[in-house]
Formats: sequence, C-alpha cells, structure tokens
Amino acid sequence: MNFETSKSLGGVGAILLFISPLTGMVTGFSTGIVGLIGFILLLIGAYGLAQYYREAGIFNNILYGTIVGIAGGVVSVFVAVWAAISMLPDFIDKIYPGWDGDWASLANLTPDTSRITPEDVIPFMGVFLAVIVILFIIAIIVALFYRKSLKQLSAKSGVGLFGTTGTLLLVGAVLVIAFGLGMLLIWIAALLLAIAFFQMRAAPPPDMYAQSTDPDQM
Repeated sequence: MNFETSKSLGGVGAILLFISPLTGMVTGFSTGIVGLIGFILLLIGAYGLAQYYREAGIFNNILYGTIVGIAGGVVSVFVAVWAAISMLPDFIDKIYPGWDGDWASLANLTPDTSRITPEDVIPFMGVFLAVIVILFIIAIIVALFYRKSLKQLSAKSGVGLFGTTGTLLLVGAVLVIAFGLGMLLIWIAALLLAIAFFQMRAAPPPDMYAQSTDPDQM
C-alpha cells in the first residue's frame, strides 16, 4: 500500500467518523455502520502509514487502544447483565407481592410500589456507577493509546495537527463523564484528524535501519 492510498483511507475514515452521528438524523442510515466503516478505513490507513514511515507504533497503539476499548465494553455489559440476573428478581418480588417467579404471570398481577425503600434502589445505583467508572477509565486508556499513535504520526509526517488532535481526544475522554462536552470534543477531534490526513505530503521514508522513535512516553 503506497503513501497516497494510506493517507486517503485515513482521511476518508476520519470523515466517516465525523459524519456518523449525523447520518441517522439525515438519511436514516445506521450511525453505527458508518462509524464502523470509517474506523476500519482509519485502521487500514494507519497500518499503511506505519509501514511507510517504518514506525510500528503508529498502528500498534491504535490497535492496542481498540482492544482495550472492546474488552472494556464487554466487561461493562457483563457487569450490567450480572446485576440484572442477580438483583432484579428480588426487586420485582417487592413490587409484585406473591410473585411465583414466572415472568408471564406478571401481566396478571397488580404492582405495589409502596414497599420499595431506598435500600432496594441503592444496589442498582451502585452497579450503574460501577459501569460508569469502568467506561470512564477505559475511555482514558483508549485515548492515551490513540494520542501516542497520533504524536508519533505527527513527528514522522511533520503535521502538527495530528498532535493537537491527540490532545483534544484525550481531553474529550477526560470530560466524557460530562457527556455533552466530552463527546463534542471527541467529535471535533475526528474532523481535525481528517484535515491532518489531507495535509500530509509524501516524503522519502526514513532509512530502514533507523531506530523507531517514540516522542511521547505514556
């Protein structure tokens, strides 16, 4: 894969990530599909550029961040499902006195919320907060990996906007707990990433015997 192809794939992938939140509202097309296609193109582009610059970290750090993100999502789903399986039956029994455990029979019972106490709700709130904390930590770790990759790409390509994008992405991840602001910054970072890709210019690749550089230690 040559430089121009890798650069174009990365830029198009970043554009698709940027427009993916809008596609559902404008066209009705699934936002997730557009974002997934964009991310795959971004990965392919990063792999090609890593080979061109002979800097494996450009691709590897994005890959590591992606693996951490997927693993974190799986853990979060597991925690939520475990909570539902283990705590929900007792909670329902409080609302429907005399429930025999048959879910179909709930339609014939009259709910009684007067028996619900704060102690019954607190465990659910605890699980919810645990999932939020897990996702928050995972978001920061993923952003750190991505930022490291973008700093390396910035150093190799001479396009400083890659470094700016990585920093903005990390700030967005830190502020993701304030959902609106954090997600807005991450969305803007996707646009800056696309611009950075299209600012790249081909240059002679480094000597194949040159040592890999890492301008930003985690």
